Amino acid sequence: MEQKMEEYAIIENYLCIKMPKEVDHHGASGIRECADRLILDDKVKNIVFDFEDTTFMDSSGIGIIIGRYRKISCFGGKVYAINTSERIQRLLRSSGLSSIIEIIA
Repeated sequence: MEQKMEEYAIIENYLCIKMPKEVDHHGASGIRECADRLILDDKVKNIVFDFEDTTFMDSSGIGIIIGRYRKISCFGGKVYAINTSERIQRLLRSSGLSSIIEIIA
């Protein structure tokens, strides 16, 4: 089974990251590294994580979001999670992320 990879786009001062179908420790480091490089190189102010295609996320996905939040919030930026399924919303809320990022179903 082929797994769709994450995609990145910069729109104005937003880094949009289309998350893969499964967000686990296997792909987390690649997402972190690419996102961090784009944040620094392109002077991004906000990050949007798009979970439209995501059906599974473990704690490494939470780590990706927390790490990018820490980097972007230093510059007054915000982090958003969009197109979240009920399952992803539950995970974001139970991890406490809903208190620091905006979740848009």
